[in-house]
Amino acid sequence: MKRAFLLVITLVTGLSGFAQNRFSEEVKDHKLIVYQLLPRYFTNTNTTNKFYGSMEENGVGKFNDINEKALQELKKLGVSHVWYTGIIEHATMTDYTAYGIKMDDPDVVKGRAGSPYAIKDYYDVDPDLAVDVKNRMAEFENLVNRTHQQGLKVIIDFIPNHVARSYHSDVKPAGVIDLGTQDDQTKAYLPSNDFYYLPGKSFVVPTGTDAGGANFKHPLKDGKFDENPAKVTGNNVFSEKPGIDDWYETMKLNYGWDLQDGGKAYFEPVPPVWLKMKDILSFWVKKGVDGFRCDVAQFVPVEFWHWVIPELKKTNPKLVFIAEAYDASQYAKYISYGGFDYMYDKVGLYDALKRLIKDEPTGTVNDIKSLVKEQDGGLSNRMLRFLENHDEERIASKGFAGDPQLAIPAMVVTATLSSGPVMLYYGQEVGEQGAGVEGFGGDDNRTTIFDYWGNPQHQQWLNGGKFDGGQLSPDQQKLRSFYQQLLNLTANNRAIRSGKLIEINAPGSLTSKQYAYIRYQGQQRVLVVANFDRKQTIDTRITLPKSVLKELNSRKKSALLNDLMTGKSYGSVDLTKGIPVKVLPAEALILSF
Repeated sequence: MKRAFLLVITLVTGLSGFAQNRFSEEVKDHKLIVYQLLPRYFTNTNTTNKFYGSMEENGVGKFNDINEKALQELKKLGVSHVWYTGIIEHATMTDYTAYGIKMDDPDVVKGRAGSPYAIKDYYDVDPDLAVDVKNRMAEFENLVNRTHQQGLKVIIDFIPNHVARSYHSDVKPAGVIDLGTQDDQTKAYLPSNDFYYLPGKSFVVPTGTDAGGANFKHPLKDGKFDENPAKVTGNNVFSEKPGIDDWYETMKLNYGWDLQDGGKAYFEPVPPVWLKMKDILSFWVKKGVDGFRCDVAQFVPVEFWHWVIPELKKTNPKLVFIAEAYDASQYAKYISYGGFDYMYDKVGLYDALKRLIKDEPTGTVNDIKSLVKEQDGGLSNRMLRFLENHDEERIASKGFAGDPQLAIPAMVVTATLSSGPVMLYYGQEVGEQGAGVEGFGGDDNRTTIFDYWGNPQHQQWLNGGKFDGGQLSPDQQKLRSFYQQLLNLTANNRAIRSGKLIEINAPGSLTSKQYAYIRYQGQQRVLVVANFDRKQTIDTRITLPKSVLKELNSRKKSALLNDLMTGKSYGSVDLTKGIPVKVLPAEALILSF
């Protein structure tokens, strides 16, 4: 791997600030560094990786395995929040009836392990993750405590839109009424029902492949799952015959929207699902959870979030709510009215950077510039930026970049473009490839979330549970070192974590594959130059227009250059003559002043 640099230039002069944006009073002087991991895989040392293998064959990570050492290493990486994915109990093909847990019908389970987003019991944790299944909740609580003891915050998924077709709470608190128990199933829609129904129709198990592209049918899947009347599928499929690519294993929850009558709303009186979801969120807050990543939040009416988030924050004002949503036109609404702290930035920055990383003809930095303009007014600071998560392709996969080095400039921009949070997906920092046909996950350039599996590149860092990177190659070590340097700089540099943004337009000096901007606050100035071009080196002077110098209130002509990633000093430069930069292809050079 080539040495990666981030060009960061600090000006030590005063400045006049931009006008306050409408979100500024809510933006704190900190930047969340989120690390997403699935305990199922994060500590699994088993390297068997048998196609559609069982838990016993392929192994599974446990709550207890995420020990102090593991958490300390995440802290060193610069992480502030750990997003534990797959905590709440979901449907699975693994048999836990000996522990009083109802067996799920394999016909409506994706993969041997099951999807973490097909919730079976909102009040329980995944028994796979427990050493002692009977004490599984205590083991999770201990993990929360260990995480807090290392100065880290805990985020878990809240899946409000749908549940597993086998939903049944075995451990619900006294007085809690299970979902659907009081529904009138003869009605397709009633405001008081928890689910949507298809009266007179029985659910039909999808036919075709159930292994993500592999021609395989598990022997336990007999197609005889009985659901009558059929309930509407989680991704709004109003048919008793969802397809194999639908969320067929889930049932859509009713928040008062009559989705077959133009989305007509019945929010008064408060729908039963609203009350039940508030109680569920409160349950997890009492367990010490510090925040929630809310799955497909836009599939749930914004009025619900407007009602429930303030209610939860009465108990803990510091709770963090992150919305997974993909309609950019609704982002501001879900923040200003819905009450979310942050939104996913998948259809914005992620998609733009992916085109650049893959060197697609349509990929240019103009996409980033357009996004900056669209999100002017503070929205950019409320976006969660990332290059990987459980839904997306691995950077190092054959279908994405192949070489994780090619994403260096994109990661720099992801981490430093705004004051909003930046997220890392476990294994990203060592080039995890997401290779192999795992089971339902298939060969799709992603790490499966449905199957029991081990992650080879991540396991080299795991090193048999030592969490010391003992098996990493020199290139992997350099990659992880880059991430560690970048994330710590991102978290600690005030200009990056809470400063304002100025884009640098340098016609004739920078091409459509090269991007530069300044982040600044108080006495700190940061210049970032990212080179997405795979062939052309940037070797030029970045000239700061008079308007920019005025905005920075830079009274001095000269400034001292320092490399914030390496600590190297480059002496003084004359700002009026521009800032000399040299950035190799597919890198983001680091200089400073």
